[in-house]
This record gives sequence, C-alpha cells and structure tokens, in this order.
Amino acid sequence: MPYVKSIPVRSTVHKTLSYILNPDKTEGLLYTSSMNCMTSARDAYLEMKSVFESFSSERYDAPLPLRGKGTVKAIHYIQSFDPKDNVSPELAHRIAKAFARKTFGDDCQVVIATHTDRGHIHSHLLVNTYTLTGRKLNDNKATLQHIREYSDRVCLAFNIQPIETRAGHGKGVAYNEWEHQRRGTSWKQMLRSEIDNLIGTVKNLDELLYELELKGYEVKKGKYISLKAPGQQRFIRTKTLGEEYTTESLASRILWGDVGSGAVLTDEPSPLRNCYEAVIGQVIVLAAEKKKVPRRDQI
Repeated sequence: MPYVKSIPVRSTVHKTLSYILNPDKTEGLLYTSSMNCMTSARDAYLEMKSVFESFSSERYDAPLPLRGKGTVKAIHYIQSFDPKDNVSPELAHRIAKAFARKTFGDDCQVVIATHTDRGHIHSHLLVNTYTLTGRKLNDNKATLQHIREYSDRVCLAFNIQPIETRAGHGKGVAYNEWEHQRRGTSWKQMLRSEIDNLIGTVKNLDELLYELELKGYEVKKGKYISLKAPGQQRFIRTKTLGEEYTTESLASRILWGDVGSGAVLTDEPSPLRNCYEAVIGQVIVLAAEKKKVPRRDQI
C-alpha cells in the first residue's frame, strides 16, 4: 500500500510543476497527465493561476509575506509505493489518475507525474486549491487522513495490498528506513550532504526547506529548524549538525553562494566592518590633506 504525504505550496507553483514534469524523471514525459489543465509547466501554471485568482482576492504569484506562512496556492501530494508491491510505472500512473478523480472530483485542476528515477515508484500530484466551481481544497491533518483513506481504497481496487506490519508495531518499516539501516548511514551526515548539495541551487531558506520536503524530509520551523528524514524516528535540529548549519549560517551560505560559509549574517554591525570603515575614513581624510598614512608600530 502506498504512503501519501502532502506539501503546501505557497510561492513556488511554477517551480514545482517544472520539477514534477521533468522528462528525465518521467521517461520523456511518458507518465504524465492532467485534469482540467494542460500537461506542461507553463500552461498549467497560467490556467491554475486564472482559476485561483477568479475565486481568491490574492495573486497566484504573490511572494511570501514577511510575517506568517502565506496562502496555500496549490497542494503537492506524493504517492509512494513500497518496492515489495512490484508496481509498474504504468500501473502507478493509472492508480494516481484514479486517486485524483476519486479524491478531488471532476472539477479539480491537477497535474500528475509518475517518477521512475528512484528505487521506488512514486507519483506526484499538484492540485490547485480552488476547483473550477470555486470549491476550496484545504490541507491539514484531518483532510490528509481522509486522502490517505481514499488512496488505500483505490489501491485495493487495483489489488495492491497493505504493507505487512511488524509484531507489536502499528507500521511496517519504510523502505528508506530499511535502506539506511542496511547501509549504516548516519542520519546527520546524510542531512549535511543533502543541504550542501542544495545550497547552491536555491534562492532563500524557504526554498531550501521546500526542496528538502520534496526529497521526503519533514520540516518543523520555530525558534530552530528541525528536520526528519523518511524512516527516521526523531527530528534533528540543524544547529546540531555544526556551526555552518544554524539558521543564520544557512541564510548566509545561500546569500553568499557558500563562500565564507562560516560567517553569520545578523542585524548587529560586525566589529571587523567597523574597524574597516574607521581606517578607510582616516585614509580619505589624509588623502584630502595630501598626507601619508603614518606607519604603525609592529606588535
């Protein structure tokens, strides 16, 4: 039985569409389809934008607010199958299309793409938060539970059986968890590597966290940023990964393209910068008076 997770999309709808409609992940777009919109990133974005703005007072491409999370413009669902299910890409895509119609209705706008580039088959569904008839779709724990139930029912109709559970436990071991246990991979080292690989490809911290969510990580934002890999039992605060992974350092690394990543951006003036500005000021004055810079005694 597949596992379904959701990611609210607040400002990167076009980027998400481009990601899920990647020809390299879908065997040349063979396993892609859509409902009530075109199956191309640009066209689907414009059509979803038109419907959203018809029923909402907000712009579809509005940036994130300085405070608060912002409005959810689309909901990104990922339906992942266990390798034991032996689901073919063709079957996974048929299931995803049936799941979308059964769950969201015939009036929803959704782009569906089944990815085959990893060890487990999984389908991405990007759903506009407003349907063609103005019905609002919400993303919360209660709705996600209902959506998972719909997914289970559809899969049972295709003879995909539930995952076996371990004795004394309510859930089976997820594929990712089993794989990392088998390889003995360090969760922290794996997370450092994921962050390091993404740093140069994102524009801000929110995009970094969103990309991590696409890779299956759970994200908690508060005083500290905490992450949990698929199959991991506990969240890890990024600050425990090292000085270069605190919230401030990550923002600095993204801003400065990972050059001098040990530096931290804060609102407080840097002592080194203050010293630099003082020396430059003295040089400007001396230059105006046509005087030489006095030699400083060596310590």
